[in-house]
Amino acid sequence: MNEQDTLTRKRDETPRAKTFLHEIVEEDNRTGRFGGRVHTRFPPEPNGYLHIGHAQSITVNFWLAQDFGGKCNFRFDDTNPTKEEQEYVDSQLEDVRWLGFDWEDRLFFASDYFEQLYEWAVKLIKDGKAYVDDLDADQIREYRGTLTEPGRESPYRNRSVEENLDLFERMRKGEFPDGAKVLRTKIDMASPNLNMRDPVMYRIRHVEHHRTGNKWCIYPMYDFAHGQCDSIEGITHSICTLEYADHRPLYDWYLDNLGIYHPQQIEVARLNMTYTVMSKRKLLGLVRDGHVRGWDDPRMPTLAAMRRRGYPPEAIRDFCARIGVARSDRTVEIELLEACVRDYLNLHAQRVMAVLRPLRVVLTNYPEGQVEAMTAINNPEDESMGTRQVPFSRVLYIERDDFMENPPKNYYRLAPGREVRLRYAYFIKCEEVIKDAQGNVTELRCSVDMATRGGDAPDGRKVKATLHWVSAAHALDAEVRLYERLFTQPFPENAPDGEDFLSNLNPNSLEVLSGVKVEPFVKGAPVGSRYQFERQGYFCIDPDSTTDKLVFNRTVGLRDTWAKVQQKGG
Repeated sequence: MNEQDTLTRKRDETPRAKTFLHEIVEEDNRTGRFGGRVHTRFPPEPNGYLHIGHAQSITVNFWLAQDFGGKCNFRFDDTNPTKEEQEYVDSQLEDVRWLGFDWEDRLFFASDYFEQLYEWAVKLIKDGKAYVDDLDADQIREYRGTLTEPGRESPYRNRSVEENLDLFERMRKGEFPDGAKVLRTKIDMASPNLNMRDPVMYRIRHVEHHRTGNKWCIYPMYDFAHGQCDSIEGITHSICTLEYADHRPLYDWYLDNLGIYHPQQIEVARLNMTYTVMSKRKLLGLVRDGHVRGWDDPRMPTLAAMRRRGYPPEAIRDFCARIGVARSDRTVEIELLEACVRDYLNLHAQRVMAVLRPLRVVLTNYPEGQVEAMTAINNPEDESMGTRQVPFSRVLYIERDDFMENPPKNYYRLAPGREVRLRYAYFIKCEEVIKDAQGNVTELRCSVDMATRGGDAPDGRKVKATLHWVSAAHALDAEVRLYERLFTQPFPENAPDGEDFLSNLNPNSLEVLSGVKVEPFVKGAPVGSRYQFERQGYFCIDPDSTTDKLVFNRTVGLRDTWAKVQQKGG
């Protein structure tokens, strides 16, 4: 890569490649289209929590600005008060900040521009390019026509400028009920582009706005507000998803007919991911109907949920960099996102030992009351993380799955008469199995070879398994929530005939384990701390934790499922 191809980095050093967006900006800079400026914006609606698809939009807009030494605004498209709440504003601000991006002093709202937008609407009325229509929503839809048939003009289309100005002012004053009238743009009811067939500019909504209160009862449509907000803020490259390609002529029409500064709209493919739905309407339904515990339920694809589950923001940025920006629709495997999380945590997560399904082990020849400190490696991928001391005593817990009374061939873990290694400690051998009245194994009594402390047997004998463990006297009690994918099918919206996506919900997406035993190293760790439970996976401390009980969420397993997907695809 030569010097010209090297992108200037600011704040975020996530490795990323050039995209077709960079080529567009480079050409604009070469021709002087925007005077060498690059100014983008991230414009979410405050009608839900941000999800992984928004993360791609965030990174695309902020990175493009950073790579060319430009600026990126954070602007809320708060033009529909019936669906917007301050909770969503607050959550989205937190999410973008957590993801690692800084909008500095450039936080804006479409509602900041309501007066200016209203004045521009008045200008279009005065120019004979907008009119007040009394048709209701169903009638407007009927008059609109189809892809093969032109639309019909509204009987109110030729109202005089004076009458339209009067009606629009009275709409603003609140004289008419919701749905009684709309303001429409007068363009072309025979246009092959349905978006140009006299689109609605303003509708009446007698609803309190989360920022402007009851000051307004008419609100601009997104297609009218979008381009004008971009213009006010001096945006150079307005990046939208592909469904807005057919809206671009309308975006251009408004700017040209108002005679104001004209940004460039560019469309990119939205992110689709397997085992996931991205519709905020559907995600709201999952929350509202109790299928999940909230917007931040770790099974959800929201950024709040991923943060709670233990996904590092660096891993999400890495994921967005790997998938890049596409010109056409595509679906990305969720395994790639999990691989990015796993790759990051493998390098940065503290190792600890935790026993999820405990089985009591008594070392019969180990001195009662004796406690040793075993030296454990904190992260074999990073020596600078050092070591820790893990207490070892006569009574331990191991995983129930690490013992089998009648093992099959190729089972190498603990069994009667068999010897295994305890990680960082000794060889032990199972001498006796204790059962309850129902025949369930409740305890193992084992002998320990004191000559094998932290190493191999002096006589050279080998064992084929190494087990993790926790000292019973020092273990912390914990609850562990094992999360699986929320849907059973990779394309959950492809439901059988007569059913919706809810038919693909995974009934086993959450398993809660109580009585989990964790080594004492994690005591006092703050919420959000991430660990690798050795041989188990990566886990994160949940906000539900208390001083009496730790709660962990499983972030991702140790198994590299992405590698298998690649092999299958290849």
